[in-house]
Amino acid sequence: MSHLQAVALLIACTLMWSLGGVVSRHFQTTEGLEVTFWRSLFAALTVALWMAFEGRGRAFKALATAGRTVWISGAMWAVMFTCFTIALSLTLVANVLIPQSLAPIFTALLAGAVLRTPVGVRTWAVIAVAALGICTMYAFDVSGLDGRHALGVLVALGIPLAAAVNWVVVQRAGRGPDLSVAVLIGGSLSALCVLPLAWPLGVSAHDLALLALLGVVQLGIPCVLAMRAARHLSATETSLLILLEIVFGILLTWAFGGERPGAATLIGGSAVLAALAYHELTKPAAVQRPA
Repeated sequence: MSHLQAVALLIACTLMWSLGGVVSRHFQTTEGLEVTFWRSLFAALTVALWMAFEGRGRAFKALATAGRTVWISGAMWAVMFTCFTIALSLTLVANVLIPQSLAPIFTALLAGAVLRTPVGVRTWAVIAVAALGICTMYAFDVSGLDGRHALGVLVALGIPLAAAVNWVVVQRAGRGPDLSVAVLIGGSLSALCVLPLAWPLGVSAHDLALLALLGVVQLGIPCVLAMRAARHLSATETSLLILLEIVFGILLTWAFGGERPGAATLIGGSAVLAALAYHELTKPAAVQRPA
């Protein structure tokens, strides 16, 4: 896979991930931990079927031989899956997505500490502009941080922290191992952990169909593809490109979920897109895995 193909694939993944907020706004009764259970379960089943189709039982062999790297990545996926849906049940989509703008900063710092990877001035500038754009959206257009909203934002902070660890682990593993099984582990861990708290399950047929859509299209498929694309990108670049999920998510929720963004959200989102475009278009051609 070329660098350009990896970038295009990861952008497609962010578009699929961004469906989570708008679809969740159409649940009739299901919320919180039960959403986490069904979404994670369908994601795990999707990855298991994908890997079984590709390698005739490869998923079970990969689980049996999974090492520490795979389990760390799987645990981080479980944290992200769980924090996302719980946070969505507490606050607005924007309040859940915007804290994810911290992921590039967390990733750059962690990559520097663990991988001894220097982060160039250009990349730091792009991170700063993207973060400023997200902060602009937050400061002027996101609801006040009181009660459930504050708790929702606090839970959502687990997403960029886990993402930073995950992408650094993927970069450290290199292009050799296929870490797709980590998504299977993450979905399984998330579902198992919340099941006792979500019981008894009372999902309606309508909500179950939406949860299946989320588990397959919004979680299972894009997470596997993202793991494969990330093997050809640096951890910092991966976390930068994933910021597009924030922009896509807010726009989709505006169009189909009834949460209308203000002018500051549109301006901030444009800044994120411009920063990411600059980062990719001005990359030296000879550099394959930039910081």
